[in-house]
Amino acid sequence: MQFPQKIAPTIEISVQDPEWETMGEIYDIIKLVSETTLNSAILPQSCIDRDLEVSIVLANDDLVQVLNREYRQKDKPTNVLTFATLDSEEIPPEGVLNLGDVILSYQTIERESQEKGIFPIDHIKHLTVHGVLHLLGYDHQDEEEANDMETLEIRILEQLGVQNPYTEMNF
Repeated sequence: MQFPQKIAPTIEISVQDPEWETMGEIYDIIKLVSETTLNSAILPQSCIDRDLEVSIVLANDDLVQVLNREYRQKDKPTNVLTFATLDSEEIPPEGVLNLGDVILSYQTIERESQEKGIFPIDHIKHLTVHGVLHLLGYDHQDEEEANDMETLEIRILEQLGVQNPYTEMNF
């Protein structure tokens, strides 16, 4: 059995809301989670033997709501949005392949963390894994796709020391 070669993608992080600066080593965490995800997933053929790049935008509810309204026709904020290059008709055949953008909303993530009784940083890790997997073409439109994606998310999060986010917590 041959194991896939470890890739070292470029992870570009853009902070659009200063609240993210309160999260300590958020840059290092996002970079580690993104790299772990890319090295744990089965890559599409168009990504093999390519330098890969991912853009992570640390945003707020206002920006996410505008993007969600404009691109998904849902006029409300959400925790994560993705814009995948692999969804486009023309993928550059060579050179660095920018996989797309993962946009995280600080306020929604903070609120959901409180509601679920989980650490915000664990929720951020989960949503980053989820978003990067979307950039690679993973989806959850039907039950089989959802099960495959969730299983991979759980496996990656386990590597990162995060408990399964799909189990119900009993307090």
